[in-house]
Amino acid sequence: MSALPVFEYAVVRVVPRVEREEFMNAGIILYCKDRKFLKMKFSLDKTRLEALAPGTDPDILMVNLKAFQQIAEGTEPNSAISQLDPASRFRWLTATRSTMIQSSKVHPGLCGGEPWETLEKLFEEMVVINSQ
Repeated sequence: MSALPVFEYAVVRVVPRVEREEFMNAGIILYCKDRKFLKMKFSLDKTRLEALAPGTDPDILMVNLKAFQQIAEGTEPNSAISQLDPASRFRWLTATRSTMIQSSKVHPGLCGGEPWETLEKLFEEMVVINSQ
């Protein structure tokens, strides 16, 4: 029996007012070296955003979240980082930053199935449930 592949993930957070350090979970980045998998899934709850930070432009956040996703997938045409290998892109996306889009610390785990199934499960647990 082969060992389960290790994965790493981080929660993507929207931090509308960085100085207040208040955030809402908006997505998951999952990296599995063994399966050559790096994907990000996100959803921006505009109602929660308005409650957390009235007047914040959700369209600007969506553009930045989509850019994060494209960098993860290596499809952002205007980004040199997008052209790096998946491990380097994951490390760049999860690096500590003081911007409106941040990530949690990186957490490890074992993929019980396919990495995309783990991504979906984490997304449901960390983003969808927290937005209800």
